[in-house]
Amino acid sequence: ILLSACGKEDYVYPNLLTEMTCLKTNNEGYGFQILTDDGTVWNLREGNRPDSLTADSIYRVVSRFAPLPSNGNSGQEATAYSFQSVIAPIPRPESLFESIHTDPVSIQSIWQSKNYLNMILLIKIKEKGSKLAFVDQGISTNEDGTQTLTLMLYHNRNNDVEGYDQKYYLSVPLWHYQDKLHKGDQIVFKLNTYKEGMTSRTFTY
Repeated sequence: ILLSACGKEDYVYPNLLTEMTCLKTNNEGYGFQILTDDGTVWNLREGNRPDSLTADSIYRVVSRFAPLPSNGNSGQEATAYSFQSVIAPIPRPESLFESIHTDPVSIQSIWQSKNYLNMILLIKIKEKGSKLAFVDQGISTNEDGTQTLTLMLYHNRNNDVEGYDQKYYLSVPLWHYQDKLHKGDQIVFKLNTYKEGMTSRTFTY
């Protein structure tokens, strides 16, 4: 009887994709396109689209969306289900910070895509919000002629009590360095973690 009753309420959920993407707005401030890091463009069907955003802009977001069957005319389409903001400021030189805070975090994952260095971090919070940014520590030249860009996570937890883990999504805009870095150059990203202390991850541009 229980199985029969549940069967009447069955709902088949669509296959949702969850990715860090860019959300593009139109001249009315509606999100109308999702741009994935592999270059795929998804046009959003009218309906569950974010609005009241800055017109003709691009936002870095975590998108949950369902691809729709192609109609053969307007390209790939999708239905949006939710968006979550990603912290993605352009790195600033150390000289522009009054002081550098490197309060610890936990790394859930960190990876490089074409135009971004992405990460999911866990930060212990209770009542106050953390301030997060990226510090540009400069570009150095290696003996083999390649370059190394050194970046560091700025994290100020404002002396908050270390209560529960809050998940934060961040992306370093690597497109900011497209005129400075070349294929084969290195990117070193430094951050302070509970598990490893001050550590780093290295990526090839």
